[in-house]
Amino acid sequence: MRAPIFQLDAFATRRFEGNPAAVMPLPAYPPDEMLLALAAENNLAETAFLVREGSGWRIRWFTPRVEVPLCGHATLASAAVVMERLEPERREVIFLSRSGPLTVRRGESGYVMDFPARPCACLDDPPAALIAALGATPLEVQVNEFNYLALLPDVRAVRELSPDFAALARLDRPGVVVTARGEDEFDFTSRYFAPAKGIDEDPVTGGAHCMLAPFWAPRLGKTAFVARQASHRGGTVRCAVQGERVSLEGGCVFYLEGEVEF
Repeated sequence: MRAPIFQLDAFATRRFEGNPAAVMPLPAYPPDEMLLALAAENNLAETAFLVREGSGWRIRWFTPRVEVPLCGHATLASAAVVMERLEPERREVIFLSRSGPLTVRRGESGYVMDFPARPCACLDDPPAALIAALGATPLEVQVNEFNYLALLPDVRAVRELSPDFAALARLDRPGVVVTARGEDEFDFTSRYFAPAKGIDEDPVTGGAHCMLAPFWAPRLGKTAFVARQASHRGGTVRCAVQGERVSLEGGCVFYLEGEVEF
């Protein structure tokens, strides 16, 4: 079988920044084992597999190791593929997913995604294993079913953090967000680690900002933010809390277009 493949840099305004994602439109989903093999062969943080369903598209996301319930940057990349290559007349697309319908529309600086918020709760007694794995003592630790969130003193502490990835992978949550109040034009900064999912550090993470935006809203007294993910590649995410939803906006740049055989 042959299928098209696209690789894009998401949450980026130029190539080689932001977060790379592969997007593969398919006529139907093959067995999960094949989807995982394709994602492992692509060897990117995420591969999005699309199948047309009604007027929208069914979307599934795979790391090289597991399927995940939500992925921001690969959804952003999928929207660019649909609206720039597959159906260029469209201004909006709805992706049907394990996390419910996800609407993406064209925006002023790329694409705007409507995602479910991921609120978190404060831990009075943070796990010692988390603190040891981070190699730093957070000012505060929050948690939800998806991630731990560790508040650090400043941007420098976020940038210079060098965690123990093997120890992070043994925690009871698959991901860890670290964050601090931002500098200059950025409201907050963050990094995201998910070695349990096969991604030591994700360059730019939409799902993490579904947790970060509700976290920072009461602390900064606002609901709309310009955020910076301080990975090696780096990326900017414009996000806003809208009730129980979070909007995420960013650009995409096409890097590769071709065909795979499997």
